[in-house]
Amino acid sequence: MRELKIFSGRSNPDLATEICDHLHLAPAAITLGKFPDGENFCKLDEDVRGRDVFLIQPTCPPVNDSLMELLIMIDCCKRASAARITPVIPYFGYARQDRKDEGRVPITAKLVANLITRAGADRVLTMDLHAAQVQGFFDVPVDHLYAAPVLNDYFLQQNLFGDDIVVVSPDEGSIKRASGHAKRLGGTLAILHKRRTSALEVQQTTVIGGPVEGKRVLMFDDMISTAGSICGAARLVREHGASEIHIAATHGIFCGPAIERIQNAPIDSIAITNTLPLPAEKQLPITRQLSVAPLLATAIKRIHHDQSISELFRTK
Repeated sequence: MRELKIFSGRSNPDLATEICDHLHLAPAAITLGKFPDGENFCKLDEDVRGRDVFLIQPTCPPVNDSLMELLIMIDCCKRASAARITPVIPYFGYARQDRKDEGRVPITAKLVANLITRAGADRVLTMDLHAAQVQGFFDVPVDHLYAAPVLNDYFLQQNLFGDDIVVVSPDEGSIKRASGHAKRLGGTLAILHKRRTSALEVQQTTVIGGPVEGKRVLMFDDMISTAGSICGAARLVREHGASEIHIAATHGIFCGPAIERIQNAPIDSIAITNTLPLPAEKQLPITRQLSVAPLLATAIKRIHHDQSISELFRTK
Protein backbone atom coordinates (compact mmCIF):
# COMPACT_ATOMS: atom_id res chain seq x y z
CA MET A 1 0.00 0.00 0.00
CA ARG A 2 3.10 2.26 0.01
CA GLU A 3 2.27 3.81 -3.37
CA LEU A 4 -1.39 4.51 -2.48
CA LYS A 5 -2.59 8.02 -1.61
CA ILE A 6 -6.14 8.88 -0.56
CA PHE A 7 -7.25 12.52 -0.60
CA SER A 8 -10.59 13.81 0.61
CA GLY A 9 -12.60 16.70 -0.72
CA ARG A 10 -14.82 18.70 1.58
CA SER A 11 -18.18 17.13 0.69
CA ASN A 12 -17.89 14.06 2.98
CA PRO A 13 -14.60 14.00 4.94
CA ASP A 14 -15.98 11.65 7.62
CA LEU A 15 -16.50 8.92 5.02
CA ALA A 16 -12.97 9.43 3.70
CA THR A 17 -11.52 9.14 7.21
CA GLU A 18 -13.45 5.92 7.82
CA ILE A 19 -12.22 4.47 4.53
CA CYS A 20 -8.63 5.31 5.46
CA ASP A 21 -9.10 3.71 8.89
CA HIS A 22 -10.16 0.46 7.23
CA LEU A 23 -7.07 0.58 5.01
CA HIS A 24 -4.79 1.52 7.95
CA LEU A 25 -3.72 4.65 6.13
CA ALA A 26 -3.67 8.29 7.12
CA PRO A 27 -5.61 10.60 4.79
CA ALA A 28 -3.17 12.43 2.54
CA ALA A 29 -2.72 16.12 3.31
CA ILE A 30 -4.46 18.60 1.04
CA THR A 31 -5.40 22.27 1.36
CA LEU A 32 -8.81 23.23 0.00
CA GLY A 33 -10.46 26.61 0.20
CA LYS A 34 -11.84 29.55 -1.72
CA PHE A 35 -10.41 32.76 -3.04
CA PRO A 36 -12.16 35.98 -1.94
CA ASP A 37 -14.23 35.96 -5.14
CA GLY A 38 -15.53 32.43 -4.47
CA GLU A 39 -13.24 30.50 -6.81
CA ASN A 40 -12.02 27.15 -5.45
CA PHE A 41 -8.42 26.68 -4.36
CA CYS A 42 -6.51 23.38 -4.08
CA LYS A 43 -2.94 22.45 -3.13
CA LEU A 44 -1.58 18.96 -2.51
CA ASP A 45 0.58 18.96 0.59
CA GLU A 46 2.16 15.59 -0.23
CA ASP A 47 4.13 14.23 -3.16
CA VAL A 48 2.02 12.16 -5.59
CA ARG A 49 4.52 11.67 -8.41
CA GLY A 50 4.17 8.08 -9.66
CA ARG A 51 1.52 7.28 -7.04
CA ASP A 52 -1.88 5.63 -7.28
CA VAL A 53 -4.24 8.39 -6.13
CA PHE A 54 -7.88 8.08 -4.99
CA LEU A 55 -10.02 11.19 -4.48
CA ILE A 56 -13.02 10.75 -2.16
CA GLN A 57 -15.65 13.29 -3.22
CA PRO A 58 -19.37 12.53 -3.63
CA THR A 59 -20.99 15.27 -5.66
CA CYS A 60 -23.59 15.95 -3.00
CA PRO A 61 -25.30 19.29 -2.27
CA PRO A 62 -24.15 21.88 -3.00
CA VAL A 63 -23.68 19.78 -6.14
CA ASN A 64 -21.97 22.36 -8.31
CA ASP A 65 -19.42 23.28 -5.63
CA SER A 66 -18.66 19.62 -4.94
CA LEU A 67 -18.29 18.82 -8.63
CA MET A 68 -16.03 21.81 -9.33
CA GLU A 69 -13.84 20.94 -6.35
CA LEU A 70 -13.51 17.38 -7.63
CA LEU A 71 -12.49 18.58 -11.10
CA ILE A 72 -9.85 20.88 -9.62
CA MET A 73 -8.49 18.08 -7.42
CA ILE A 74 -8.20 15.79 -10.46
CA ASP A 75 -6.39 18.46 -12.45
CA CYS A 76 -4.09 19.19 -9.52
CA CYS A 77 -3.09 15.51 -9.23
CA LYS A 78 -2.63 15.24 -13.00
CA ARG A 79 -0.27 18.21 -13.08
CA ALA A 80 1.61 16.79 -10.07
CA SER A 81 2.41 13.64 -12.14
CA ALA A 82 0.25 11.07 -10.33
CA ALA A 83 0.52 7.68 -12.05
CA ARG A 84 -3.23 6.95 -11.85
CA ILE A 85 -6.14 9.07 -10.62
CA THR A 86 -9.40 7.45 -9.48
CA PRO A 87 -12.22 9.71 -8.32
CA VAL A 88 -14.33 7.87 -5.74
CA ILE A 89 -17.83 9.30 -6.18
CA PRO A 90 -20.18 7.37 -3.85
CA TYR A 91 -23.03 9.67 -4.87
CA PHE A 92 -22.93 10.81 -8.50
CA GLY A 93 -24.92 14.01 -8.99
CA TYR A 94 -26.73 14.81 -12.25
CA ALA A 95 -27.26 11.07 -12.89
CA ARG A 96 -31.02 11.63 -13.26
CA GLN A 97 -30.48 13.70 -16.41
CA ASP A 98 -29.40 10.67 -18.43
CA ARG A 99 -31.49 11.01 -21.61
CA LYS A 100 -33.59 13.42 -23.67
CA ASP A 101 -37.09 12.68 -22.42
CA GLU A 102 -38.43 15.77 -24.19
CA GLY A 103 -37.23 18.31 -26.72
CA ARG A 104 -34.49 20.88 -26.03
CA VAL A 105 -33.13 19.42 -22.79
CA PRO A 106 -29.49 18.44 -22.03
CA ILE A 107 -28.04 15.07 -21.15
CA THR A 108 -26.17 16.45 -18.17
CA ALA A 109 -24.95 13.08 -16.90
CA LYS A 110 -22.92 12.71 -20.11
CA LEU A 111 -21.59 16.26 -19.78
CA VAL A 112 -20.40 15.59 -16.22
CA ALA A 113 -18.80 12.30 -17.30
CA ASN A 114 -16.95 14.19 -20.05
CA LEU A 115 -15.76 16.83 -17.58
CA ILE A 116 -14.39 14.22 -15.16
CA THR A 117 -12.65 12.32 -17.95
CA ARG A 118 -11.14 15.42 -19.59
CA ALA A 119 -9.96 16.70 -16.21
CA GLY A 120 -7.65 13.66 -16.06
CA ALA A 121 -9.44 10.78 -14.33
CA ASP A 122 -8.09 7.34 -15.31
CA ARG A 123 -11.02 5.38 -13.86
CA VAL A 124 -14.05 6.05 -11.65
CA LEU A 125 -15.43 4.27 -8.59
CA THR A 126 -19.07 4.98 -7.79
CA MET A 127 -22.08 3.43 -6.06
CA ASP A 128 -25.73 2.83 -7.01
CA LEU A 129 -26.05 5.15 -9.98
CA HIS A 130 -29.59 6.38 -10.50
CA ALA A 131 -29.32 5.17 -14.10
CA ALA A 132 -26.96 2.26 -14.75
CA GLN A 133 -26.33 3.38 -18.33
CA VAL A 134 -24.34 6.37 -16.99
CA GLN A 135 -21.40 3.94 -16.75
CA GLY A 136 -21.29 3.97 -20.54
CA PHE A 137 -21.03 7.77 -20.63
CA PHE A 138 -17.44 7.58 -19.41
CA ASP A 139 -14.52 6.92 -21.76
CA VAL A 140 -12.55 5.40 -18.85
CA PRO A 141 -13.31 2.24 -16.79
CA VAL A 142 -16.08 2.58 -14.21
CA ASP A 143 -16.39 0.32 -11.17
CA HIS A 144 -20.02 0.39 -10.07
CA LEU A 145 -20.67 -0.83 -6.52
CA TYR A 146 -24.01 -1.70 -4.92
CA ALA A 147 -25.06 -1.02 -1.34
CA ALA A 148 -27.52 -3.95 -1.41
CA PRO A 149 -25.30 -6.24 0.74
CA VAL A 150 -25.06 -3.55 3.43
CA LEU A 151 -28.82 -2.93 3.45
CA ASN A 152 -29.67 -6.65 3.39
CA ASP A 153 -27.34 -7.40 6.28
CA TYR A 154 -28.97 -4.64 8.31
CA PHE A 155 -32.48 -6.04 7.80
CA LEU A 156 -31.28 -9.55 8.61
CA GLN A 157 -29.87 -8.23 11.89
CA GLN A 158 -33.23 -6.57 12.60
CA ASN A 159 -35.06 -9.89 11.97
CA LEU A 160 -36.87 -8.33 9.04
CA PHE A 161 -36.95 -11.34 6.75
CA GLY A 162 -39.00 -14.43 6.07
CA ASP A 163 -42.52 -15.29 5.00
CA ASP A 164 -44.25 -12.31 6.66
CA ILE A 165 -42.18 -9.89 4.58
CA VAL A 166 -43.31 -8.22 1.36
CA VAL A 167 -40.61 -6.45 -0.62
CA VAL A 168 -42.33 -3.62 -2.47
CA SER A 169 -40.91 -1.91 -5.54
CA PRO A 170 -41.97 1.77 -5.35
CA ASP A 171 -42.16 1.95 -9.16
CA GLU A 172 -41.72 -0.18 -12.27
CA GLY A 173 -38.12 0.93 -12.71
CA SER A 174 -37.07 -0.55 -9.36
CA ILE A 175 -38.43 -4.06 -9.96
CA LYS A 176 -35.01 -5.62 -10.56
CA ARG A 177 -33.63 -4.06 -7.36
CA ALA A 178 -36.62 -5.21 -5.31
CA SER A 179 -36.46 -8.72 -6.76
CA GLY A 180 -32.80 -9.03 -5.75
CA HIS A 181 -33.59 -8.02 -2.17
CA ALA A 182 -36.55 -10.42 -2.06
CA LYS A 183 -34.30 -13.32 -3.05
CA ARG A 184 -31.95 -12.52 -0.17
CA LEU A 185 -34.54 -11.67 2.49
CA GLY A 186 -37.39 -14.00 1.50
CA GLY A 187 -41.07 -13.13 1.35
CA THR A 188 -43.07 -12.05 -1.67
CA LEU A 189 -42.71 -9.24 -4.18
CA ALA A 190 -45.16 -6.44 -4.93
CA ILE A 191 -44.97 -3.49 -7.33
CA LEU A 192 -46.54 -0.05 -7.10
CA HIS A 193 -47.79 1.51 -10.30
CA LYS A 194 -46.55 5.12 -10.38
CA ARG A 195 -47.99 7.97 -12.42
CA ARG A 196 -45.95 11.17 -12.72
CA THR A 197 -48.20 14.22 -12.40
CA SER A 198 -45.43 16.81 -12.95
CA ALA A 199 -41.65 17.15 -13.08
CA LEU A 200 -41.56 17.24 -9.26
CA GLU A 201 -44.60 15.17 -8.25
CA VAL A 202 -45.51 11.51 -8.65
CA GLN A 203 -48.51 9.52 -7.49
CA GLN A 204 -48.72 5.81 -6.70
CA THR A 205 -52.11 4.40 -7.64
CA THR A 206 -52.14 0.57 -7.49
CA VAL A 207 -50.46 -2.33 -5.67
CA ILE A 208 -49.61 -5.17 -8.05
CA GLY A 209 -48.52 -8.58 -6.80
CA GLY A 210 -48.33 -10.22 -3.38
CA PRO A 211 -50.91 -8.92 -0.85
CA VAL A 212 -49.50 -6.53 1.77
CA GLU A 213 -52.36 -6.79 4.28
CA GLY A 214 -50.98 -7.74 7.69
CA LYS A 215 -47.44 -7.94 6.30
CA ARG A 216 -44.21 -6.15 7.14
CA VAL A 217 -43.28 -4.13 4.07
CA LEU A 218 -39.73 -3.36 2.97
CA MET A 219 -39.20 -0.76 0.25
CA PHE A 220 -35.85 -0.15 -1.46
CA ASP A 221 -34.79 2.77 -3.63
CA ASP A 222 -31.49 4.19 -4.83
CA MET A 223 -32.12 7.64 -3.34
CA ILE A 224 -34.54 9.69 -1.29
CA SER A 225 -34.56 13.26 -2.56
CA THR A 226 -37.74 15.21 -1.73
CA ALA A 227 -39.33 11.98 -0.37
CA GLY A 228 -42.53 12.53 -2.33
CA SER A 229 -42.45 9.13 -4.05
CA ILE A 230 -41.45 7.08 -1.04
CA CYS A 231 -43.95 8.76 1.32
CA GLY A 232 -46.75 8.33 -1.22
CA ALA A 233 -45.80 4.67 -1.55
CA ALA A 234 -45.84 4.25 2.23
CA ARG A 235 -49.32 5.74 2.51
CA LEU A 236 -50.62 3.48 -0.26
CA VAL A 237 -49.36 0.23 1.30
CA ARG A 238 -50.66 1.35 4.70
CA GLU A 239 -54.09 1.87 3.12
CA HIS A 240 -53.82 -1.71 1.84
CA GLY A 241 -53.23 -3.02 5.38
CA ALA A 242 -49.45 -3.21 5.84
CA SER A 243 -48.59 -3.71 9.52
CA GLU A 244 -45.08 -2.20 9.36
CA ILE A 245 -43.29 -0.12 6.72
CA HIS A 246 -39.50 -0.01 6.56
CA ILE A 247 -37.64 2.03 3.94
CA ALA A 248 -34.06 1.60 2.69
CA ALA A 249 -32.11 3.75 0.27
CA THR A 250 -28.46 4.15 -0.63
CA HIS A 251 -28.42 7.94 -0.91
CA GLY A 252 -30.27 10.02 1.68
CA ILE A 253 -30.36 13.46 0.06
CA PHE A 254 -33.39 14.72 2.05
CA CYS A 255 -33.81 18.06 0.27
CA GLY A 256 -36.70 20.49 0.20
CA PRO A 257 -39.76 19.22 2.13
CA ALA A 258 -38.33 15.71 2.62
CA ILE A 259 -38.00 15.76 6.42
CA GLU A 260 -41.50 17.17 6.95
CA ARG A 261 -42.97 14.60 4.55
CA ILE A 262 -41.23 11.71 6.28
CA GLN A 263 -42.42 12.89 9.70
CA ASN A 264 -46.01 12.90 8.44
CA ALA A 265 -45.81 9.55 6.64
CA PRO A 266 -46.66 6.12 8.12
CA ILE A 267 -43.02 4.95 8.10
CA ASP A 268 -41.59 2.84 10.94
CA SER A 269 -37.91 3.10 10.00
CA ILE A 270 -35.57 4.42 7.32
CA ALA A 271 -32.11 2.96 6.63
CA ILE A 272 -29.71 4.99 4.48
CA THR A 273 -25.97 4.79 3.92
CA ASN A 274 -23.28 7.39 4.52
CA THR A 275 -22.55 8.08 0.85
CA LEU A 276 -23.75 11.58 1.76
CA PRO A 277 -23.28 13.31 5.13
CA LEU A 278 -26.37 13.49 7.35
CA PRO A 279 -26.48 16.87 9.11
CA ALA A 280 -28.11 17.13 12.54
CA GLU A 281 -31.17 18.94 11.20
CA LYS A 282 -31.93 15.98 8.91
CA GLN A 283 -31.58 13.28 11.56
CA LEU A 284 -34.82 11.67 12.72
CA PRO A 285 -35.45 9.07 15.45
CA ILE A 286 -36.55 6.55 12.81
CA THR A 287 -33.43 7.06 10.66
CA ARG A 288 -30.45 4.72 10.80
CA GLN A 289 -27.30 5.53 8.82
CA LEU A 290 -25.23 2.53 7.70
CA SER A 291 -21.59 2.69 6.64
CA VAL A 292 -20.37 1.73 3.18
CA ALA A 293 -16.79 2.59 4.12
CA PRO A 294 -15.70 -1.08 4.46
CA LEU A 295 -17.11 -1.84 0.99
CA LEU A 296 -15.44 1.18 -0.60
CA ALA A 297 -12.16 0.48 1.20
CA THR A 298 -12.12 -3.10 -0.09
CA ALA A 299 -12.85 -1.88 -3.62
CA ILE A 300 -10.03 0.69 -3.42
CA LYS A 301 -7.61 -1.98 -2.22
CA ARG A 302 -8.63 -4.32 -5.04
CA ILE A 303 -8.29 -1.60 -7.68
CA HIS A 304 -4.88 -0.65 -6.30
CA HIS A 305 -3.71 -4.25 -6.60
CA ASP A 306 -5.42 -4.80 -9.99
CA GLN A 307 -7.82 -7.39 -8.57
CA SER A 308 -11.41 -8.16 -9.54
CA ILE A 309 -14.18 -5.93 -8.14
CA SER A 310 -16.98 -8.32 -9.14
CA GLU A 311 -15.62 -10.82 -6.63
CA LEU A 312 -17.08 -8.58 -3.90
CA PHE A 313 -20.58 -9.64 -4.94
CA ARG A 314 -20.11 -13.32 -5.80
CA THR A 315 -21.70 -14.54 -2.57
CA LYS A 316 -24.11 -11.70 -1.94
